[in-house]
Amino acid sequence: MSVKVRSVPRVWRERKIKYRLIGGKCPNCGKSFYPYRDNCPYCGFKGAKEVELPREGKVITYTVIRAPPADFTQYAPYPIALVELKDGTRVIAQLTDVNIEDIRTGMSVEAVFRKYREQGEDGIIEYGIKFRPLLKS
Repeated sequence: MSVKVRSVPRVWRERKIKYRLIGGKCPNCGKSFYPYRDNCPYCGFKGAKEVELPREGKVITYTVIRAPPADFTQYAPYPIALVELKDGTRVIAQLTDVNIEDIRTGMSVEAVFRKYREQGEDGIIEYGIKFRPLLKS
């Protein structure tokens, strides 16, 4: 079985958005979205602005991936959630640092920087944003 390896330049291009939780904000309709793209997915306006999104939110819904794509079999089972950030932007992301049986809708979460995957023994190691239960201070 072959593993599709992403190019090093693509991984470097995407790191700003993946590492800093950069989304878009439309100057026309005012809505925020993730991931960033130039055209607003709500009104189609070209010229969205990059914005750093809030790092806290809540789980709207979630699922547990038990039969993942080939590149992720070693990580199964793992939870994926739709997270609504404090500004209303919705992000689909993996949950981390939590037991699957402890996940609940409405659970407060925060963005953290974690490893996504390794592309084989000698491949690229990809990092990005996942969400964990919000730590109370």
